[in-house]
Amino acid sequence: MLILWFKAFHVFAVVTWFAGLFYLPRLLVYHAEAEEPVVRERLKTMERRLLVMTHIGGGLTVLLGVATLAAWMRAVPDYLQTAGWLHVKLALVLAVIAYHAVLARLVRAFARDACRWTSRALRVFNELPALLLIAIVILAVVKPF
Repeated sequence: MLILWFKAFHVFAVVTWFAGLFYLPRLLVYHAEAEEPVVRERLKTMERRLLVMTHIGGGLTVLLGVATLAAWMRAVPDYLQTAGWLHVKLALVLAVIAYHAVLARLVRAFARDACRWTSRALRVFNELPALLLIAIVILAVVKPF
């Protein structure tokens, strides 16, 4: 029963995390295209605040994911050996964490007015978490191997 609670709150945390991962790059696109100083400053504030919430969602996602995995491993000792899909999912989660780290660096660069990324590059970058999320959800729900 505890596993289901961990899993439920893990899903809430994932939703929070990905909301930030989807919206922050869009704010950066707007920031890259903004020319008025007042708009740029407002975007810096929005980006900083949203990054904090994204960090919280990401941290809770990882914490609750580890708790869920630990609970499964206590209930089914050979769980990691029998769940090949989970190995791929965890690798994709590491990719999401790396994406999050790059996003945080971009927010800091924009805060210093030192980002060199174009709005077009940011638009492409914005699509990556959607692709990762699709793959992770399919692996978690379908468990193909």
